[in-house]
Amino acid sequence: MSGVRVLVGTRKGAFVLSSDAKRQRWDISGPHFAGWEIYHLKGSPADPNRLYASQSSGWFGQIIQRSSDGGNTWEVPGGEKMPEPYDPPVGGSNKFVYDTSPETGKPLTTHQWYDGTPHPWEFKRVWHLEPSLTDPDTVYAGVEDAALFRSTDGAQTWHELAGLRGHGSGSSWQPGAGGMCLHTILIDPTNHHRMFIAISSAGAFRSDDGAKTWTAINRGLRSQHIPDPDAEVGHCVHRIAMHPSRPNVLFMQKHWDVMRSDNAGDEWREVSGNLPTDFGFCIERTRDLVQRLEEGGWSCRKAAPGERSVPTIPALAPSGQEAMPEAERRRLDQALARDLQRLAELSSAKARFEVAGARLGDLDQDGDADAAVLLDYLSDGPASAQFLMAYQYDGETFRPAAKTYLGRLGAEARVSGIERIDEGVIEVVLQVRQQGDQECCPSGRHRQAYVLQDGNLVELRPGS
Repeated sequence: MSGVRVLVGTRKGAFVLSSDAKRQRWDISGPHFAGWEIYHLKGSPADPNRLYASQSSGWFGQIIQRSSDGGNTWEVPGGEKMPEPYDPPVGGSNKFVYDTSPETGKPLTTHQWYDGTPHPWEFKRVWHLEPSLTDPDTVYAGVEDAALFRSTDGAQTWHELAGLRGHGSGSSWQPGAGGMCLHTILIDPTNHHRMFIAISSAGAFRSDDGAKTWTAINRGLRSQHIPDPDAEVGHCVHRIAMHPSRPNVLFMQKHWDVMRSDNAGDEWREVSGNLPTDFGFCIERTRDLVQRLEEGGWSCRKAAPGERSVPTIPALAPSGQEAMPEAERRRLDQALARDLQRLAELSSAKARFEVAGARLGDLDQDGDADAAVLLDYLSDGPASAQFLMAYQYDGETFRPAAKTYLGRLGAEARVSGIERIDEGVIEVVLQVRQQGDQECCPSGRHRQAYVLQDGNLVELRPGS
């Protein structure tokens, strides 16, 4: 069973919470760095045991901490000792120096202060640490006053990526009530050269060339009480979240309004809906049903280019199930129960599963009575779906052979049953009913066929 780890930063230290996938009992480690403010903790996707923490104090200043064993022990990356009373932090791992070189830093000497006058850039603390997706020793830091830094040696030394402050609007950035902080860094998992950042109170920005150059992505944002409510920069963005499987879909919590973009920030629209308040600081996009099932070992069929997926409708009565000999039915029930237990750990507690159909047949052409099951997943929300599951008989029991995601349940079509299993092919029946102008395919009864290949159920298409 997979585990869950939650990293928690507080004003009085850091905590590491661990549990299994059921999340019924938690082990709590900490407080680490007791009495210190922890602005951010983040684990490396490339090495889950590598953690980074931003430790800050109004007295001692900024300290970066690193763990290589999942938070059991910590070290200052440069090997510096923790400061004694009255001593400032020392060493390269805690040294964040703005670029003032003639080539790249000369025009970046000031931003606007609260009263609109020029003010020099002053480092205060690290708000966000974002490890690289591929290298545990590469990590990005978002700091106050707003700038982006990178380390490639496990946070021992830092170098500013000055292209962000050199965007052209940097001299007009102003702090908000909480300071001028770069608090969000997102890296596109499908394109590591694409990065998103957010600054309070400047707005959101995107780079498509590995943080060399940046584009302001604030079109559609409207902010009260600033001279130009639709300005290119000047918006108090509190947080951005990325869809886990569609990185062009972004969600934003602004000072006012919850926003969404479907084109990587080129345009935003409000989705505050019926929230009791549209003011907030955090926003996060949870994994959807399909992603959780994929992580649990399910293969989910994707539509081919240009193909319109056909939705299905919920739950047919189990009475449509083909009668089976009692012994085979009991074995198949046992195999299905094991799969449902695993599925229940990946889905909502209020979800339920119903058998829409089952049939025996020869799946691997060895003469044994294999089986296929059509399963309806019914949740308490809109994410309901159907799955086709194949089982092979090994002489004693049915063992899982493959599972595939058929689609979300809708009103235009339904997989109504399993027609046959023969010569390695599972054939299902698709009932289509058009609604108004929403044509997905001709009305009537259709057949779809799936073949078992390399442990996956692959849909057969004409000519395949």
